[in-house]
Amino acid sequence: MFCRTFVAMKMLNVIVFDDNKSRRELLQMLLNSTEGMQCNGAFEDCSDVVRHVASTNPDVILMDIDMPNVNGIEGLKLIRKQFSDVKVLMQTVFEEDDKIFEAICAGANGYILKKTPPNKLTEYIIDVMQGGAPMSPSVASQVLLLLNNRHKKVVKNNFDLTSREQQILSLLVQGLSYKMIAEECSISYPTVNTHISHIYEKLHVNSALEAVKKAIDHQIV
Repeated sequence: MFCRTFVAMKMLNVIVFDDNKSRRELLQMLLNSTEGMQCNGAFEDCSDVVRHVASTNPDVILMDIDMPNVNGIEGLKLIRKQFSDVKVLMQTVFEEDDKIFEAICAGANGYILKKTPPNKLTEYIIDVMQGGAPMSPSVASQVLLLLNNRHKKVVKNNFDLTSREQQILSLLVQGLSYKMIAEECSISYPTVNTHISHIYEKLHVNSALEAVKKAIDHQIV
């Protein structure tokens, strides 16, 4: 259903950065066989990431974290200096909290495990294009631990969020998609979008992961 929507609008262009040749090829096959998606490039590291992104003009980047030469987080930082709109989904084998938080701070739009099933991976790509911040459940758990264990001395500030907005922000921190939030709160998808727009405005952020980072930094939820 989702992919047909994108076909009607435009073909969703995804590129891949992964040092494992077999995995790159498998991801290319998956993307090119998924209706509404295409893979316009697959690269073994981020040594020339700015040129690769400029030449392929992707909507979404699947970014491996651990690569030789220039790794995924450094590549993400380079991307964010010149390409603010492209969505970047980080992929990793292990849920390492320092790398999770560093990726969030660097501007990642989502953080998922490499063992994510193919059908779920394509759902995450659609989710991130719709403004979500997809995270594998175990990654979301690590984010919650970061939230609970950070002891920075900050002034408690909920930024005038309503109770419903705090609830939705909390669900974003847990890695729920907009659709899942709508189901959890028994509200419509457009209502979720409206609440999240208000959250962005109050927190002075522009993406779901920026909102998650601010929630962690300021202990909002």
